[in-house]
Amino acid sequence: GVKEKIYCQNLCLLAKLFLDHKTLYYDVDPFLFYVLTEVDQRGCHLVGYFSKEKESVDDYNLACILTLPPHQRKGYGKFLISLSYELSKKENKVGTPEKPLSDLGLVSYRSYWTQVLLDILAKHKGNLSIKDLSQMTAIKPEDIISTLQYLNMIRYWKGQHIISVTPKIIEEHTKLISKRGPRCNPEHLHWTPQCAPNKKR
Repeated sequence: GVKEKIYCQNLCLLAKLFLDHKTLYYDVDPFLFYVLTEVDQRGCHLVGYFSKEKESVDDYNLACILTLPPHQRKGYGKFLISLSYELSKKENKVGTPEKPLSDLGLVSYRSYWTQVLLDILAKHKGNLSIKDLSQMTAIKPEDIISTLQYLNMIRYWKGQHIISVTPKIIEEHTKLISKRGPRCNPEHLHWTPQCAPNKKR
């Protein structure tokens, strides 16, 4: 936002055409912008982007996300969401999108959170706590709890949340998940946090 102010402002104005709740588009200095493109013989073509605050006291790892309408339903939105969490892992932080989420944003995030959590629960043997899941995924505990509640896979017992799942329940939910789109591969991510990573999440 600092180095390419006009370009980033134009990205925000473009997003405002498609996002009813988009309000900020002039003050881009406090934000970093991550742009996703498709590449062909003519060059790079914008398909979407997300922005995030350089420093967020609320642990926001994404401020605004947009996939251009011609490129929706290709999995690019979930790819950008997965990238935002891989960046949080690099920072040794847990993250959450800026609230409140739009209706469409909630659907996209809930789908992503569901896929990530079911992947872990299906493969992991033994007990897992909410804190364990948060440290493994960089997803904020509140988002994990709300997702598991939505899936009816959590119970509140003696003052704490207990994950209650069986292989059959995981299999039933997995069948209902839409086709998995592309994910950010952390092995191909070359990115250094602006600030020194936290030692603990």
